[in-house]
Amino acid sequence: MSTNPKSRLRLGGLALAALSLAVTGALVSPPASASGFQISENTAKALGRAYAGREAAADDPSVVVNNPAAMAWLEGYQLEVVATAIDVNTRFHGSGTDAIGMPLSGGNGGNGGDVNGVPAIFFVMPIGDAWRIGFGLDAPFGLKTDYDAGWMGRYQALKSSVKSMDFTGSVSWKLNPQFSVGASIIAQKTTVDLSNAVDFGAILAAPPFGLAPTFLPQSADGTARIRGDNWKWGWQLGATWKPTPQDTIAVDYHSKINHHINGNAYFTVPQSVQFVFSQTGLPLFQDTGAHGAFATPAIASVSYWHQTQGPVSWGLELGWTGWSSFKSLAVTYDNPAQPPTNIPYNWRNTLFGSVGMDYKVNDQWTLRGGLAFDQTPTRDSTRDPRIPDGARRWIALGAGWTPMQNVEFDIGYAHLFVDDGNVNDVSATGDHLVGSFKNSGNLLGIQGTFKF
Repeated sequence: MSTNPKSRLRLGGLALAALSLAVTGALVSPPASASGFQISENTAKALGRAYAGREAAADDPSVVVNNPAAMAWLEGYQLEVVATAIDVNTRFHGSGTDAIGMPLSGGNGGNGGDVNGVPAIFFVMPIGDAWRIGFGLDAPFGLKTDYDAGWMGRYQALKSSVKSMDFTGSVSWKLNPQFSVGASIIAQKTTVDLSNAVDFGAILAAPPFGLAPTFLPQSADGTARIRGDNWKWGWQLGATWKPTPQDTIAVDYHSKINHHINGNAYFTVPQSVQFVFSQTGLPLFQDTGAHGAFATPAIASVSYWHQTQGPVSWGLELGWTGWSSFKSLAVTYDNPAQPPTNIPYNWRNTLFGSVGMDYKVNDQWTLRGGLAFDQTPTRDSTRDPRIPDGARRWIALGAGWTPMQNVEFDIGYAHLFVDDGNVNDVSATGDHLVGSFKNSGNLLGIQGTFKF
């Protein structure tokens, strides 16, 4: 097959535009336990009361990453180890058509969710009476989904794995018995490993190739995969105020962290399609370096905790996540023939609110409970199968056991009732998926806190 230079440019523009969308579609994150791809699971104790009062209660070392100012109220050296299992369930119900209107083949993808473990560890130590320093490791963003190979939404998503790990160093200063401030420096690593199918049959059936009926949509599937990572720095500021010995109010702000994901795009291309591409003289769907702008959002919170003289203590939580920064996804490529791509998402900022309580049964046992509501940043107009997110309603339960004065074990559980995620999404090659995702989630956390 031969083409003139003008036809080759048109051909390259079509195929490489499909390449751009195939790869950038793999750069976004799957649904997580909180809105968007946020993960809040770094304390099983606060999980048991739906995170109500998490920043103000100052009752475990996880404040190293949740509000460094609250470290001021911790006594002695403290070590905390946390493990949380996040069970996300998402099942598609709907149908779709390919670029010529034929039904999309394949099933519903099975349970696209997965069970993932999230670790966290924190350490706090005093420096004199007024100062504390702390160190923490946790995973504030990311999760994993994996749809069945060959499902009808394969051109939008197959496997998705995105995670951010934070390494945090914090310091707090108690100005007086009522007020403290704190700050953190954060080193964050974000890793991406994502894939989707590519409908090469649709590309070759359409102009300028026009190779139908030799090639038709869904007749020659391949895959696109991208892997990459990046390190960036962020910061956090917090403050706590005790207007009375029983009441604490806390505020905290965690900065947005802008990443530039550096990695590679990989393709599997059927042999018959490779032959056609080889005749063009253009580097179509060849492995190449890929670079994408990606940010984890800013987070702010206001927290209140009331410690009564009796067995019941209670708290409130109001959180804000700046998801509006995720307006689009921009990707550039090392392949000189590959134009940059910009896909709109236009997410909106979200609020999280919760109320919860502790009931101290005796010196050894404490029971907990809480309710929460979490908005979704996604919009119906731009939602796709990689993030079929919906608003969440939480119900949480927990318990704490103190077998000895300096040792405490906690367990927390929450069930998430998640709204359906409606999608009306068209892939780069014209494959149209319409339906909704039925979503739910379960969180189970355990932790041990050791004081010495």
